[in-house]
Amino acid sequence: MRYDHATSVANRTRRPAPKPSSDEALVTSVAAGDKNAMRILYVRHSARVFRFLLRLVDNPATAEDLVSETFVDVWRQAGRFEARSKASTWLLGIARHKALSALRQRRFEQLDDAAFALVADPSDDPETNAERQSRAAVLRECLRQMPPAQRELLDLIYYHEQSIADVARIVGVPENTVKTRAFYARKRLAELMVERGIEHNSV
Repeated sequence: MRYDHATSVANRTRRPAPKPSSDEALVTSVAAGDKNAMRILYVRHSARVFRFLLRLVDNPATAEDLVSETFVDVWRQAGRFEARSKASTWLLGIARHKALSALRQRRFEQLDDAAFALVADPSDDPETNAERQSRAAVLRECLRQMPPAQRELLDLIYYHEQSIADVARIVGVPENTVKTRAFYARKRLAELMVERGIEHNSV
């Protein structure tokens, strides 16, 4: 077989195919109409998307509706995913757009504390669970006192473990702006927690 230098160079520079079980591979399969891949993607991310949306819209019923709308868009738009960022970042971007559209249609409502109830760890004793619940309640109260934009940044960085670059893509601002806003958001959260008797390093 004749050696084709151009083909060889192309093969060496071609981006490696995503692992079959990766989010990126699942999105590629969804784009091809694979309903099973869509189910896996939903199971893998729906709970985290719900929590993310809930912190933005402050209403469990609305958040549930937006989760459904988000994954409908994932099904429809999977072919547009270009893998310039993680699939989870792309998915959260869709969810954020849905949340902002919903917020434009109504005013903020009070958070439903029950929606934030933590699932107890079976390995914890009752005293540990009580302490966890108490600290989580204080954290929720502190977060409610922060501006929505600051809550969103903390949620993306600490709960969804998004990088600064990915948060910048989702929110649509420069990375340095994200860093500055995140610094002040975390500082303010720590201050609120300390005011309630919880040291910032235990948040």
